[in-house]
Amino acid sequence: MTKHGPVLPLWLCETCDRPWPCAPRRDELLGEHAATSISLALYMGACVLSARKDMSWAPPDALRRRFLGWMP
Repeated sequence: MTKHGPVLPLWLCETCDRPWPCAPRRDELLGEHAATSISLALYMGACVLSARKDMSWAPPDALRRRFLGWMP
């Protein structure tokens, strides 16, 4: 189990206090979903939708890059 989970509603990492998903969590997610990149995309898509509700003040494109832009 990861120690790099999100703290809501600001979506900061509970361990390193960086914007979630932080670099360590991204690496974990890529490993966990190595054989199922579609499931990772669906999961992160759901996260970005939740984050948009929680952080309505954030530019939508910035949230898209933050949650989806790092995926291969």
